[in-house]
Amino acid sequence: MLRGAGLFAAALVFAASAWPQAAPPPRPIFSCTDANGKKLTSDRPIPDCSNRDQRLLNPDGSVKSIVPPTPTADERAESEAREREANAERVAKMDAIRRDRNLVARFSDEAAHNKARSKALDDIRNSVRVSQDRIALLNVERKPLLDEAEFYVGKSLPSKLKLALDANDASLEAQKSLIQNQQAEVIRINALYDVELARLRKLWAGAPAGSLGPAPATTGSPVGAGGKR
Repeated sequence: MLRGAGLFAAALVFAASAWPQAAPPPRPIFSCTDANGKKLTSDRPIPDCSNRDQRLLNPDGSVKSIVPPTPTADERAESEAREREANAERVAKMDAIRRDRNLVARFSDEAAHNKARSKALDDIRNSVRVSQDRIALLNVERKPLLDEAEFYVGKSLPSKLKLALDANDASLEAQKSLIQNQQAEVIRINALYDVELARLRKLWAGAPAGSLGPAPATTGSPVGAGGKR
């Protein structure tokens, strides 16, 4: 029994040793000529040739590929900067495409764009009228204060009267400043709609989305319109 088992094990060992073994993969061969003109070979990239091309050879000596020089720190920094710039350009391109598509979806024709412009300007002009009405009311409130102040010509005004006049002055200046800001906003909104309309005309004419360069900020409700006074 034991003898039979021994013979079986020996047969397995013989069979395993007789089975053909897979050949190990060939080791890579790197070859180059260093700065001194000396030809070098190695089974890994050669440090002395890190600043020049190295040839990766096949087992028969033919060239499999060329390994470029290892980039310097400055070259790596320059390459990374170019990559960042390219990524930024891709992001800007995608953003322009998205904005153009949204713009055309929002405004199907010039009439729709003009309607939006009028609405934006109406909001600002309404705000100006509110400020103008407030100024008229402040002037009405100011008249009796000025009439009372005439009794104190050459004298110090009572503190209550002086405070009322100062408060009236401050409110008037605030409303005048607000009107100036809103008038400037009218100019800004018109300029924004003009730029947007010029871009829309090209898109309506068939220009592909994103082909007109960076997209401007889209128009919308002007900041501050209808806000508190």
